[in-house]
Amino acid sequence: MATRRLHKEWTALNDSPLDYCTFSLVDGDIHHWTATLLGPSNTPYANGTFRIDLSFPAQYPFKAPRIRFITPVYHPNVKTDTGEICGDLVEENWGPTLNVKHCAGVLRGMLANPEPDHPLEPAIAMQMRERPREFERAATKHTKEHAMK
Repeated sequence: MATRRLHKEWTALNDSPLDYCTFSLVDGDIHHWTATLLGPSNTPYANGTFRIDLSFPAQYPFKAPRIRFITPVYHPNVKTDTGEICGDLVEENWGPTLNVKHCAGVLRGMLANPEPDHPLEPAIAMQMRERPREFERAATKHTKEHAMK
């Protein structure tokens, strides 16, 4: 069932691509995708291009994909060393009616509106809450160094 559903989503995304995110298969495997997500304008991630790894379990769409950033990102909800995203963002609210397009929207929303109250990186979250300008400078610098090559 997962394979058929993923083929359907792949076709739909190719027929009607998103303007902020593109997808490709890893070694032709329909269960393993990469996404290229453009950083939202008016954020520290603007003009950045972020690569994301999506791995779909055999139970998809009943179980959420595993998602992680390949491109390093300075963000309170992304684990700096692994690129893992906060489980609250996709996994805990997952249902079989959701899809890859939904995941792309969540990731874009996450970059547009970081959530310091449920961090994977407490120090970055504290900086964001207590010293927002410093956070923005650090996130912008990190984006320039890692997502604008």
